[in-house]
Amino acid sequence: MFKKVLIANRGEIALRIIRACREMEIGSVVVHSTADASSMAVRLADESVCIGPPASKDSYLNIPAILTAAALTGVDAIHPGYGFLSENAQFARMVEEHGFTFIGPSADHIEQMGDKVRAKQTVDALGLPVVPGSDGGVESAEDGLQTSIDMGFPIIIKAASGGGGKGMQVVTAAEDFVEAYHTARIEAKANFGDDTVYIEKYLTNPRHIEIQVFGDSHGNAIHLGERDCSIQRRHQKLLEEGPSPILTQEQREEIGKLSADMIRNLGYLGAGTIEFLFENGKFYFMEMNTRIQVEHPVTEMITGIDLIAEQIRVAAGEPLTVNKNGFRFRGHAIEIRINAEDPDTFVPSPGIITRFHAPGGLGVRFDSAIYGGYSIPPYYDSMIGKLIVHGRNREECIRRLSRAIRETVVEGVKTTLPLHEWIIEQPEFISGEYTIQWLENKLSEKLADKHAEE
Repeated sequence: MFKKVLIANRGEIALRIIRACREMEIGSVVVHSTADASSMAVRLADESVCIGPPASKDSYLNIPAILTAAALTGVDAIHPGYGFLSENAQFARMVEEHGFTFIGPSADHIEQMGDKVRAKQTVDALGLPVVPGSDGGVESAEDGLQTSIDMGFPIIIKAASGGGGKGMQVVTAAEDFVEAYHTARIEAKANFGDDTVYIEKYLTNPRHIEIQVFGDSHGNAIHLGERDCSIQRRHQKLLEEGPSPILTQEQREEIGKLSADMIRNLGYLGAGTIEFLFENGKFYFMEMNTRIQVEHPVTEMITGIDLIAEQIRVAAGEPLTVNKNGFRFRGHAIEIRINAEDPDTFVPSPGIITRFHAPGGLGVRFDSAIYGGYSIPPYYDSMIGKLIVHGRNREECIRRLSRAIRETVVEGVKTTLPLHEWIIEQPEFISGEYTIQWLENKLSEKLADKHAEE
């Protein structure tokens, strides 16, 4: 087992990894920018190293600085968390080349799944259902238009190296295709350094279902159930729950087995998430994330498994403990992402937290690195915490979440807590009858009603 791990990340995920290391009696080193010098992760890690100024490119994306910090502190391994360099194949290779263990899959698998076109071709060959679309990247607007006409509108243009909703354009008619194609390529180049795009049939009202998978170096591969991530705004997840309220037991077992078989055939190492669109009773592969997810606590709550500790063990060459000890799914869990944003306009709200109180009680977990007096920097993602609740069933879980939201106090900045309180009171959410389009449509209705009142 490792003696010391460097955490190449910040915020709540850095703190989450520090906690896992401490429970495993592993030393922790956290790197940080000057903007995060007073962060909770810096305060609680065994060691910390400043690696640059606030801008991510000069700190959390600065590979030479991170590797230098690893060498200076004598770590055995590097955990990338999520975001930043977590799915950067070059970083994973350089970590290994410098004599450290990368806590994640191989660089080859990161590369394979990071290219959305290649990933789709790979999983199709391994038996996973895929969305109909172009055979690889589309080289010209003319070829793309013909492919779209043959497939039938609506279609969606996607960045091959993309994610997070960037480089995506939905096209409903042929006359709008050319402009959307060029816009998608420009966005793809600006965000990912690669302007390759591909085309898929656009599913008009699907659910977003993802499967948590794990593989080790001993040939073991498992799935740990699904999470429903359909509450989204502009392709960004806001709330996740597990199990999905709309899948049958037969459906979840079928897609779980297909996902586990896929990573076993790949020889995949570590944690991963296979994401699907689900419409009219059918699954369609969307992408695979080769890292731990923001919403991993949902799975932890319904399985009782520490996914971060499992990542570390597998990276150290140990077999999955889940196979040995077994587990069972229990109850229901929901996670909400708390962002420092205006809950109506979604404008970021950095600043000093003047008052803070975390919720508590049975089945309540609050993953965050904030504290009273903490200054939220304006340089990074606006998520400041995650509230996760667990109940014996979905109804109890929703009631517990409602209570926990009301207990949470974050003052000095605006947050999305009021938005979540409103979401979980809506009839469609309570019934579980929502799709990835639901929240956007509901917010538009809410805004229209507000303007009518004025």
